[in-house]
Amino acid sequence: MTTTPDPDRLARIVAFLQGAEPLKDTLRSGYTGAGRPESVADHSWRLALLAILLRDDLPEIDTLKLVELCLVHDLGEAISGDVPATEQRADDGREAREKTDFATLTEPLPKGLRDRMRALWDEYAAADTPEARMAKGLDKIETVLQHVAGANPPGFDYAFNLGYGRARTDTHPLLRDMRALADEMTQARADAAD
Repeated sequence: MTTTPDPDRLARIVAFLQGAEPLKDTLRSGYTGAGRPESVADHSWRLALLAILLRDDLPEIDTLKLVELCLVHDLGEAISGDVPATEQRADDGREAREKTDFATLTEPLPKGLRDRMRALWDEYAAADTPEARMAKGLDKIETVLQHVAGANPPGFDYAFNLGYGRARTDTHPLLRDMRALADEMTQARADAAD
């Protein structure tokens, strides 16, 4: 027997979903293969897809948790936007700002769901679980792979990607192997751009 969901709960979920919609228009520094600026939503979708594709290669990882982390990790950027990796600094307050923005974004949700979403964001930020460490590593790899696939403007700094996020991509053998492939592709793209 199915039950009818509480209309207030559904309205709160829809309010959150509408609040997250600007992520589709929040741009990143990368470009798609067609030359359109990549959105944060584009990145998060492809990151979650990558997590699903690697399920059989990561038997020790809770795939559902990994996908959840991939989908929530940048949601706060729907409010303040994305800061390109080349402009990020350790003391720039970005993490605190994104946490505040994520809290604001999730405020309409019913309490239990809001707490669950916030716990996912905190787990990703802390990187204390295998799933969070994998999500952080895959996040860096997806970014590098997008830069290889994108129709980037002249003068695009491919060399930056060769060192980008290395601490996150060196935490697991699969990440290291994927990173080696991404670096090989990046180097080939950099050579072709010269």
